[in-house]
Amino acid sequence: VNNESKSKEEKSTPKDRLSLLESQSKAIVKKQFPFLDFFANAPQPLFTEESLSKDLQTAKNCFKHMTALFDDLEECRPFEVLRGSRDRGDFLSTTHAKIIALTCTHAALKRSDLVNLRFQYDNLIMEESAQILEVETFIPMLLQNQDSELGSRLKRVVLIGDHHQLPPVVKNMAFQQYSHFDQSMFTRFVRLAMPVINLDMQGRARPSLAALYSWRYKNLGNLPIVSNTPIFQKANAGFACEYQLINVEDYEGKGETTPNPYFYQNLGEAEFIVQTYMFMRLVGYPSEKISIITTYNGQKQLLRDIIRRRCENNPLFGEPAKITTVDKYQGQQNDYILLSLVRTKTVGHLRDVRRLVVALSRARLGLYVFCRQRLFENCYELTPSFSRLLTRPTKLHIVPNEMFPSERPVQAPSNAFVIEDV
Repeated sequence: VNNESKSKEEKSTPKDRLSLLESQSKAIVKKQFPFLDFFANAPQPLFTEESLSKDLQTAKNCFKHMTALFDDLEECRPFEVLRGSRDRGDFLSTTHAKIIALTCTHAALKRSDLVNLRFQYDNLIMEESAQILEVETFIPMLLQNQDSELGSRLKRVVLIGDHHQLPPVVKNMAFQQYSHFDQSMFTRFVRLAMPVINLDMQGRARPSLAALYSWRYKNLGNLPIVSNTPIFQKANAGFACEYQLINVEDYEGKGETTPNPYFYQNLGEAEFIVQTYMFMRLVGYPSEKISIITTYNGQKQLLRDIIRRRCENNPLFGEPAKITTVDKYQGQQNDYILLSLVRTKTVGHLRDVRRLVVALSRARLGLYVFCRQRLFENCYELTPSFSRLLTRPTKLHIVPNEMFPSERPVQAPSNAFVIEDV
């Protein structure tokens, strides 16, 4: 046999020998590749044996895939030891997480645990920082131990807030008034004239709605989106105006009532608002696009009771997205806001302009304010906003037979029907 093969090699030409070597070199990748069985279920053969360079590239890609699998296994190995969800969460937070979101309250409660876990971070971003106590702002900066050589790892702190809105809540009046505990660190920095970046363009509300509170902000403008987007150019279905102050007189001979001290309610406003909400639902407004807010807890409870009795079990109406107070709704928004101001004898705590700014700035497309006109129009602190509100009729103007969504331009005249004797 050996003699026969030798004789064949002697008879073969140099060209035949070269082609034999080339064919062997093309097949060498497939012969030497150690993971053929692992990739046996591939939709097509890995190696074509037509080009050595292509087969080598395929082999490299396969090795990359194998390396990624082993990297994933390496990351999962600790979970063989960490059986509890809490331990696994701590491991992920301290080892793999790039961004961690938590509240200031949670940071204060878990500070010792985070320090013991050797939690480390370089940047801190705090949203709604104007509504956070100074000590609550300070604690998140101390969630890690300082390095003995390099000092604190924290390199950047970004505070985002609006000092023209409501401050932190301090229930102890002595601390609030005499110790000024209701001042946030954000507000302190602004008051001390530290350099700040003012965002002077808003993209939340229609320009006409933004004009109700823009006087509190220096050179507040509007982003193009609130002028160019079709949803901001169309009118609110069923309403003649995109915003309106609706004057509510005594209902059954009563205005504001106080069943308990400081528990203010106004049945007339509550009934009017619920009827307006039901009208909006019949017109076709989605319930999740409507929020009802008020300035007092008593009115909030009354509104919830009426909604629960009239709308909760009726599939035509259902409940709105939120029924809450202005203070609790800070930092949130909705397309359509129904606002109850409750008071009919004195202005109350709405005299704080910051609370008024929060109340008027929650709506994107429609705002309807239910109140006692002659009380609030004479309040000096509120004049810039109420003077603009009073440029519109103070009786609710609706547009019959118009369904949601409306194709009527927001400035187009409409055949309005006036709601009277309510």
